[in-house]
Amino acid sequence: MLYFRYLVILFKSQMQYRTSFWLLTIGQFFVPFSVFAGLYFLFERFGQIKGWNFFEVSLCFAVIHMSFAISECFARGFDSFSNLVRGGDFDRLLVRPRSTFIQVIGSKFEFTRFGRLLQSVVVLIWALTNLSVEWNAMKIMTLCLMIVSGVFIFTGIFILAATLSFWTIQGLEVANIFTDGGREMAQYPLSIYQKWVSRFFTFVIPFGTVNYLPLMYILNKSTGNDLLHTLIPLGGIVFLLPCLLIWNIGVRHYRSTGS
Repeated sequence: MLYFRYLVILFKSQMQYRTSFWLLTIGQFFVPFSVFAGLYFLFERFGQIKGWNFFEVSLCFAVIHMSFAISECFARGFDSFSNLVRGGDFDRLLVRPRSTFIQVIGSKFEFTRFGRLLQSVVVLIWALTNLSVEWNAMKIMTLCLMIVSGVFIFTGIFILAATLSFWTIQGLEVANIFTDGGREMAQYPLSIYQKWVSRFFTFVIPFGTVNYLPLMYILNKSTGNDLLHTLIPLGGIVFLLPCLLIWNIGVRHYRSTGS
């Protein structure tokens, strides 16, 4: 598949500068620790936030940051898409007999984000070892789907931000409200926010299907059908579909920059 060919080529190119690659990866491992340290000291001072303890929120933190790291690694092409439009390079993609989606998503990978992913895995393991969760097949599947769902949501947001470039040419910083801002907001359970915030990030941008509803099921904070709770994260995966539709509308309305 073309996507995996892009993947291999760009990985080999980044490994040409091994020292730089490993230093950046190590940096990505340690940078999120400052955010996690803030989380730790917050709970050290207050003990709990609206019924959520430190390790429960740490689980939420780990899931969101794992999803963001994976999405930022493999969907980075959309995050830097405005450069293709501004430089007129997107015109070359249009004349190729391949999907613009595959070409854009395969145009850039940030493998150094595995450092951030590893840090999130460490936090996840620490949280799980300190939580008394009664694990079963449904809960394990739910946890896996939470991470996958988060990847799809962040990728969808990257796609929407990229689509704006068809009309604005220059990438808009306002999109970071939903990428970086969404990551910072979603690392806490939605129930600690105002109701309108919870509703927006459940029914519009469905972070609630990642960091709240399935999390309550795993931690035995909710009741109901196990299968229903397991399938809730699929809402985040479905979020990608309208994002792709909007992307295709943007491609059809694209006018070359003439550069």
